[in-house]
Amino acid sequence: MADLAARDVERAQFAFSIYDFEGKDEVDAYYLGDVLRALNLNPTLAMIEKLGGQKDQDEFLIEIFYDFYDTVSIVLFTEQKKLKLDEFLPIFSQVKKDKDQGGYEDFMECLKLYDKAENGTMMAAELSHVLLSLGERLTEKEVNDIMAECCDEEDEDGFIPYERKRTNISTHLSLGGGLPAAESPGGLAQQLCAVCAW
Repeated sequence: MADLAARDVERAQFAFSIYDFEGKDEVDAYYLGDVLRALNLNPTLAMIEKLGGQKDQDEFLIEIFYDFYDTVSIVLFTEQKKLKLDEFLPIFSQVKKDKDQGGYEDFMECLKLYDKAENGTMMAAELSHVLLSLGERLTEKEVNDIMAECCDEEDEDGFIPYERKRTNISTHLSLGGGLPAAESPGGLAQQLCAVCAW
């Protein structure tokens, strides 16, 4: 790719190879977002789908056949969309150029908006509400998992320290946090950064 540095191409090849589970130099489109996130990019779920990523690992297709006597035969099969490296590199380049990506610093700035006393704390209920209702919304289960694993206990007034939480959440997301593969780490990281985009 002319618009990617040799180092970027090398990094992309390495990340691509990690998700090439069968060794055929192709990656299931279901993992497109994961490959991009492994390259420190933060595309939205909508962008991933627009670029060719699949929401489900297998997409079911139905074909209906009529024979000579108008007998109906229905065939159900799965289709896995695969990406080759030469198809992935332009996608990587496009997402890399996108300026609408939030990062953890942006997330931290967003959390400061909820620190009314400017003492490094915010209401746990506000964080939960933000994760449930802004940006690419999380499910209640995802929010509960994040809050349980990453946040300190609320004090008597319902506040939690967000400085330390940012580190915990960053670690949680980079390690996958024990959530199902489809939800980690990108979907949660994207949500946390998309909160600032409202």
